[in-house]
Amino acid sequence: MAEGFISDEDIQKVREANDLVAVIGERTPVKQRGRDFWCCCPIHNEKTPSLKIDPAMQLWHCFGCGAGGDVFGYVMKTEDMSFPEAVRRLAERAHIDIASTGTRGGASSSKRARLKDICKETADFYHLQLMRNPAQDAAEARSYLGARGLGGVVPKTWQLGFAPGKGALVRHLSSKGFKADELIEANVAAKGRDGKLRDRFFNRIMFPIFDVQGDCIAFGGRVVGKGEPKYLNSQETPVFHKSEVLYGLHKAKVGMAATGIAVVVEGYTDVIALHEHGVGNAVATLGTALTMKHIRILGRHAQKRIVYLFDGDAAGQRAADRALAFIDESMTPEAGKSKVELCAVTLPDNLDPADFVEKRGAEELKRLIDSAQPLLQYGIDRRIAAHDLSRPEGRTRALSEALAVLAPIKDSLLAKDYAVQIASRVRAREEDVLAQLALLRAPQGYASAEDQSDSSEQPAPAQTAESRFARLSQAEKNRLRFERELLSVLAQHPLVALAHADALAQLQWHDAAHDAIAQSILDTLMQDPGASSGALITNAARLLPQASGILTSSSLAEGQTPDIVAAYLCEELSLGDAEDAVSMLKAQLADPRGMPAEEQELLFESVVGMQRDLTQRRLAHKPLI
Repeated sequence: MAEGFISDEDIQKVREANDLVAVIGERTPVKQRGRDFWCCCPIHNEKTPSLKIDPAMQLWHCFGCGAGGDVFGYVMKTEDMSFPEAVRRLAERAHIDIASTGTRGGASSSKRARLKDICKETADFYHLQLMRNPAQDAAEARSYLGARGLGGVVPKTWQLGFAPGKGALVRHLSSKGFKADELIEANVAAKGRDGKLRDRFFNRIMFPIFDVQGDCIAFGGRVVGKGEPKYLNSQETPVFHKSEVLYGLHKAKVGMAATGIAVVVEGYTDVIALHEHGVGNAVATLGTALTMKHIRILGRHAQKRIVYLFDGDAAGQRAADRALAFIDESMTPEAGKSKVELCAVTLPDNLDPADFVEKRGAEELKRLIDSAQPLLQYGIDRRIAAHDLSRPEGRTRALSEALAVLAPIKDSLLAKDYAVQIASRVRAREEDVLAQLALLRAPQGYASAEDQSDSSEQPAPAQTAESRFARLSQAEKNRLRFERELLSVLAQHPLVALAHADALAQLQWHDAAHDAIAQSILDTLMQDPGASSGALITNAARLLPQASGILTSSSLAEGQTPDIVAAYLCEELSLGDAEDAVSMLKAQLADPRGMPAEEQELLFESVVGMQRDLTQRRLAHKPLI
């Protein structure tokens, strides 16, 4: 069922009924220090508490990973929920009934609901084409599915379909009242070079993709016969994000809850084949590598472990190597309750999961799943097996590559235990191997899942915000820090934000995110001058996910008041804007080609006057004590 609009009154009612300290305390122990509470952050796993909870403001901020927000933001982060889902979850916790209506404008449904309606109508249309279209290409699609063991009741169970193309879908959806821009946004249609609307998918077997609630949100299509690309997925839309969706989860969540195990495979047909053979806890990624978001989502349904099932062919083994990127401290005993048990197994004889269950049966597959190794052990075994241990050169390379698997957790007791095992297998001295482990450098990050497509191209390492920040000049670093601090102070103190609304509107923000956050704060205050800090942060975070971390990062020093700090920061940033303006005018004077002499004189006088005012303002601008 599509999400409806939840009124501001209900949101505020739910916020007030859920004490942040109590909500966080249900997941992890909290301890009071002065007026604040502290705990270990459940988002990035740590031993020393760095998450601060302000009970008065009902805000939290982790100084370790930079995340933060209000009670809704906490639930969204820790349980991978959308904002409406978090509101409803907390409403249930507080035994509050909330009513869902249409959009804020009073329309019959929200944009998300409208896009889901388009996807549902599209899935129904494709399914009808597969089952009843007498054309030759539709018959070939039915033959292909039958040959793959996906005939009979399978197309109905999984609502499989066929996309005929030739504008058939566009004509059908248009007759149902859907507009061209809506079809494009839902990614079921696209404009051709001639400007005409055309079907996005044609001559393909269609696999509807459903969210965890069972709403159709996207499609995957396999070409019938020859053609490229062989598989084509929907692009990202407001309701579909590949890194957060798993094919078959709406059906598999029951099996995961019953067994405590999630099985991850590579393709749609593999998922369907496993479910039809009684392995009802299988899901697949959607043209991406498994992501940490996927793992956290699966962890909500499978309490024991997640088993990554790799094909035995070369592509499957490349996927196995990519999976080693998920090794981190969440897999160590030190992670406590948040420990992730991620395991892996490779199918023998180059078989994929669908072929395996067809030839050897579900019971044999379940035995393989039960024998799956922890990802750490799996990765080490793969690295060692790739070398000839009868030769010194082979043992040396095996040692180096196997130890590299442990780099992300090199300081844990688990890593030292595995290092001792590696030493034994490659006939090296334990103390030498442990010393080599200590010298390893932990990896700095991996490319995002959205960049890891089905193509054979290797994704480039992700450019982190930290790496971009490191290349800035010190003056620009200071500027961005002041901008962030001002936004945080104002968001946490709405009355102070009201007093400095003009500055928020006039400052020249050096970061696009800061600009968007400032505008969000202004918009919220314009609609409701009495808005709470929670409302300011929630609204900004709904526009920009990183906003919650930015707006909760401020922590005033003893003796400082928010109005004085805000006034100082506004003046500091305004002075910076003035200095930028003077520098720009000086640059024009330095290269006056084509500028009339009279205009040069006026420009010179403006620069002199602005520089004089700037100097006086700088002298009057006293530093904070």
